[in-house]
Amino acid sequence: MAAGHGLLGMEIGSVLLLNGVEWTVTAAEPQFSRFVLTDREGHAETRSIRWLIHHPDVRIVADPRAAFVPFGQQARSSADLTEEQLKRARIRAEHVLEAETGYRDGRADRARPGEPRPAYDPGRTSLGERRRAKAAELKALPRHEAEMLGLRFMSERTLERLSAKSGDSLLLACADGRWTRRSGGHRSVTEEVRKAIFAVKRECRNRSSITMAARHRLMHQYIRETYPSFPVKDIPSRITLMRVWQEWFGSGGARARYARSAEAAEDADVGRRLIVYRPGQVIALDSTPLPVKLRESVFGEAVSATLTLGLDLYTHSAPAFRLTLESDTSVDVAMLLRDVMLPLPMRDGWGQDMEWPYPGVPSEVIAEFAGHEVAALPFFAPEVVTTDHGSVYKNHDLVEAERSLGCDILPARAFRASDKFSVERAFSAFKTMLFEHLLGFTGTDVADRGADPEGDAVMSCSQMEHVIATWIVKVWQNHRLGEYAPCWGPGEDHSPNSLFAAAMHQGGWSMQIPGPELYYKVLPKHHVQIHPRRGVKILGLWYYADILDEPRFLRPSGRGGRHAGKWVVHSDRRDRRQVFFQDPNDPATWRVLRWTGLPPEGEVPAFSDKTAAAVLATARQRRLAPRSDTDLLPLLLEILGEVAPIAQWPTQQQEAREKEKVAKGKTQKRARIARSREISRAETAAADRTAGQPSEPENWQERTHTVRQAVTADRRRRREAAVTADASVPRHLDESLKSRHLFLMPPVLEDDEDADEDTADTEENV
Repeated sequence: MAAGHGLLGMEIGSVLLLNGVEWTVTAAEPQFSRFVLTDREGHAETRSIRWLIHHPDVRIVADPRAAFVPFGQQARSSADLTEEQLKRARIRAEHVLEAETGYRDGRADRARPGEPRPAYDPGRTSLGERRRAKAAELKALPRHEAEMLGLRFMSERTLERLSAKSGDSLLLACADGRWTRRSGGHRSVTEEVRKAIFAVKRECRNRSSITMAARHRLMHQYIRETYPSFPVKDIPSRITLMRVWQEWFGSGGARARYARSAEAAEDADVGRRLIVYRPGQVIALDSTPLPVKLRESVFGEAVSATLTLGLDLYTHSAPAFRLTLESDTSVDVAMLLRDVMLPLPMRDGWGQDMEWPYPGVPSEVIAEFAGHEVAALPFFAPEVVTTDHGSVYKNHDLVEAERSLGCDILPARAFRASDKFSVERAFSAFKTMLFEHLLGFTGTDVADRGADPEGDAVMSCSQMEHVIATWIVKVWQNHRLGEYAPCWGPGEDHSPNSLFAAAMHQGGWSMQIPGPELYYKVLPKHHVQIHPRRGVKILGLWYYADILDEPRFLRPSGRGGRHAGKWVVHSDRRDRRQVFFQDPNDPATWRVLRWTGLPPEGEVPAFSDKTAAAVLATARQRRLAPRSDTDLLPLLLEILGEVAPIAQWPTQQQEAREKEKVAKGKTQKRARIARSREISRAETAAADRTAGQPSEPENWQERTHTVRQAVTADRRRRREAAVTADASVPRHLDESLKSRHLFLMPPVLEDDEDADEDTADTEENV
């Protein structure tokens, strides 16, 4: 019938499976074309034979006790046969077709030369005569040839049975059933052996990786100690164990550590695939070395940078990225998540084609809320953040920032590229579509590197940031995704922008533009006490502002719990010159607390937490006990002054002098790069506070005098503080001479004990 399982017997008592449910035929009325079905609970239904014929899922169960036995393996096809087996099956099918039609191909219009043969001419012979002639022909074949083709036992009854088949069904019917038979398992794997195999599998889960021979010995040990009477000769061999292990548990090629994590994830029901169906649902974060050498903006040295990218897994948009010299930090990643939520401002040189194009929300509305013209780049609040297990992404400050933003953290499994393969593919696309065309490209591997990529570097970090931002908005957001097309649009051409526009049509879009205070909320927190006249101490340095002298800050805060009585201060470790304090009476106001070591006037170059730690370590090494952080300022300027190049070298042999010059040159280069990184991070921190774009840095030749000027100003302040009385300016020589006669000698006093004969002689001579 319609179910395709042959004829259904509808006698009383027959058992049918309808949609997997067992029904019994309790009554039949063929004169009315209907019958009665009863399930196991006694519920009866009257159905027509027409309804049964068109039922999509019906089969008969000959033995009611076998009603819920699995139905068997999947249907066979010609693809299951090898080339040799397919060739032999076609020869058998040709003999059957010739007995039925008189032609090997089954049709007169495809007759081969010499067809039809006289014994099989359909115009002269009947069907029975052709079948008897074919059976006699096959019986007369040589024994080895008949056995090779499988035609030795093809009788007239076999030809009659195969005549009901046609096409691919006839080909499979002529194939030997042993070629595609269902695997019968391993007879040597008894119940005792099965328990031993699973016991060894559980034992190997927490052990180091061992060979299959070792597992086979463990199975022998388990059977011998658990079933002493089990015959040793009946234990399967190592080859059988290897086959059974692969059939039951897979190849087992994974490392032991990752196999345990995968099993633990499966036990916890967290290993299922996550279906992403809206923008912002999952943001993948990752960092990679930028394959282009850059020029740092302070000394002009060729440096390496790190590209940190945030990728939306639904639209494959790149809503935010960060470029940092050398390596990124947790603060940089936290600010990247903040950039995902902020609209990207239009930049100089960007045309109207790069302005906000998405339907539903006009660009004028976005510009009114944002305060500036917005570029064609999606922005949204991230819901789930997935990262790898790098130290930057596991930092507790970043985890706290992600919780402040309302993000769920979904770390990728170790060495599971499928968890965040999209961002890895994006890095590869960035390299082939953009970075390979830039000067200073370093290649994929050191062996592929050019002769002098450092010398080819021409762009600064800010220029590279502008190039990447322009390329993302103009090219990446409009490129064809290809295999990343959505499931609801197979075969359609989509880009990240078109997917975001389609998502706005399907589910809407919530425009949430965070305020400037979001910058302070994602910064690391410090719970400290406020000391009168000194301020707060953050990571070894003191910070102060006049507002801390108010009476409300001279007593403990009203905070309870773990940090009872303490105040919360936020710091940006990229620039340690100030920290930020939220006013309790006005939560929208953030106070800036300056480092107490800063001079009252003038500016000290920016320094990060790394330099601050070096200053404190130097003070401890010199056994200094500074009364205030003002005493630490000379140490800070001394450390920053070491970046300046040394003009003279000690007088040594030429070879030793050259080696020392190279070594010190490398040390100075590393110090200059570290100094440039601190200045670059301070500029980025200032841009993050104002939620604007980083200003174009000054010329690096002018930047080299910044530290020198700061050192000179500090020395001047120390000299002025050391002088207690006002120093009078001496008169010029001509003024002193004009005040008295040139030849008038000073009078000699009588009580002057210093008068001597030499003076008298001189006066007499005069």
